[in-house]
Parts: sequence; C-alpha cells; structure tokens
Amino acid sequence: MMHIDQIEKTTRAYSAKDIENYALQTGVGVETITSIPEPLLAAQISYLLGVKLPGNGTMYLKQEMAFPNRAPLGEPITTSVRITDLRKEKGLVDLWASCETADGTVVCEGRSLVMNKVNWD
Repeated sequence: MMHIDQIEKTTRAYSAKDIENYALQTGVGVETITSIPEPLLAAQISYLLGVKLPGNGTMYLKQEMAFPNRAPLGEPITTSVRITDLRKEKGLVDLWASCETADGTVVCEGRSLVMNKVNWD
C-alpha cells in the first residue's frame, strides 16, 4: 500500500560502454560527453516510477526537473523517488525525485505527477 513519504531508490554507475551506446543512439560524438547525459538520469527516475513506486500501471502527467550539477562519468548515482501527496479518488501520486553522487551532490531533482489506479491496496 502506498503512503506519503514512501521512498524507493536505485544506484547505477554508467560505464564507458553505456556512454558509447548513448552516443551512437543519439548521434552525439562520444568525445563530447564529459558527464552523464541528462536523459540517462531522467531514465533512472522513469524506471523507479514505472517499476517500483508507484509501479505497474503508472502514467506520466507532468514532470519538472532541474540539473544543478554535472553527474561525473563512472561514478555511482543514487536515484530516489518519494511520495509527497496521494489523491486516491483521482488515482494521482505526487513525487519528489533526486539523483545524487556518493558524496551527496544533487545532479538532478524535481517533481513528478503520475496517475496510477492499480497499486492503491
């Protein structure tokens, strides 16, 4: 059952091969990538929302993100999502998400509003 302040986390380090694959898929020169690309950080948030919290059946309605610092290549990044509000009657879940380096530097943060009518009980 979901509740306010419930948190899910995941940690991932992107390898040189991950960055090479990203460059190939986007057409960006791999030599120009000096930090973890923002779409890869956002993907970690999407993963948590779709698989962990709220999980299966989640649909994005709105997302606001900021990237205050660069995410260093090769370092583990911990991504977390926390429920800040629940509106069961509408199936809405507000969440705060962040991505941080091992020393606590925030590299991505923001709010997500999702709909999930599956995982309430």
